[in-house]
Amino acid sequence: MHTENDRQPIAPYIAIGLSTVVYGISERKHITANLNIIEDCIVGAIETVNINMPVKIVALPEGSLTGFTDEVFDIPHVIAARELFIDIPGEETDRLGKLAQKYNTYIIAQCKARWPQIMKDRFFNTLFIISPEGKVVHKAAKNHIWCRERSCTPHDIYDRWVEVYGDDIDAFYPVYRSADIGNIGTICCSDGEYPEAVRALAFNGAEVVYRPSEAMPMTGSGYPGGGSWLIQNRGHAEFNSVYMLCPNVGPVFIHPRVKHPFNVGGGNSHIIDYRGEIMSYSASNYNTIVSAVIDIEAQRQFRVMNLNSNWTKDLRTEIFKRMYEKPIHPKNLWLEKDPVHHAEADEIYRANIGRLLERGSYTAPYHQFPGAQCQSPPMSEEEWQDAKSLWDNWAFDE
Repeated sequence: MHTENDRQPIAPYIAIGLSTVVYGISERKHITANLNIIEDCIVGAIETVNINMPVKIVALPEGSLTGFTDEVFDIPHVIAARELFIDIPGEETDRLGKLAQKYNTYIIAQCKARWPQIMKDRFFNTLFIISPEGKVVHKAAKNHIWCRERSCTPHDIYDRWVEVYGDDIDAFYPVYRSADIGNIGTICCSDGEYPEAVRALAFNGAEVVYRPSEAMPMTGSGYPGGGSWLIQNRGHAEFNSVYMLCPNVGPVFIHPRVKHPFNVGGGNSHIIDYRGEIMSYSASNYNTIVSAVIDIEAQRQFRVMNLNSNWTKDLRTEIFKRMYEKPIHPKNLWLEKDPVHHAEADEIYRANIGRLLERGSYTAPYHQFPGAQCQSPPMSEEEWQDAKSLWDNWAFDE
């Protein structure tokens, strides 16, 4: 951390976003397989790119450590929390920390993780930053999840979260402030589908925003690619004068007996500058990178010299505040009960649509048809224990 009295100019640096091939896990120890791939890619990426300028950020995609086993198999939340996911800090962040130390770089990553100080038997989709000293220096929870993700969010246990962290913007959208890479905010995937998320980080001082991964069809619509994910991130950057660092997950082997991976993300990683322009783009996500020069001092000059397109300075906050007074998605859903399976969760989202219809935000179509449905059965604890045989005899550490 730094103070105003000891600040020095921040030199331009390179940020890298990695896209790595992923193996879904059935136990925490299987993360080793993905860490092996990540390490190989970090070594190759840094040693390729740093001939141009020092690499100060290496960003990993969502799912790169664990895959998406809990979502694909619809495993009971408590079982996934106990058997699949990590603690931060822990052995996985220790290994990444050694890479950060070796290359004198920050590593920004995502993993579903337990927060035992908040609540037992819950996992949160967690964003974290590891410093060049190898230490975890930032941790934040994903605040919005898609309807097939059963992670717990701060809003799902709102009363408990506020009891521990308070209810100001820093409780939900913390920003890591550094003397060498600027101010870093972190969100994940579905978070970025809400303009308020990056705006909150920008209000809290963020200059670079990490938003890893998005799935098809959001990444594949339109031409030449990137879909609504790219459109959103360019908008976030332009509206808030922030860099957007957006690596997408690589092809995923659902389990080790699958012969061919499924490219759930669809590629199209990118880095966007603070004017909304694409700095780096990769259609492929098979162990590939995006990289770009981040110039924090130029960005700061743009924000404070400009009277036109640094939009945050003009925001008339009073005229917007009342539109958020009526809740849409219910809070404290999982404060007293465990998160539910996909089909039951669908009804929660369907009720949200009903609330918007009732208040006139949505207008009902003339004809009513059944909407999206969960088409896969949930998995019980007993069925999951049987399914774990798919990982038997997997030489994941070779």
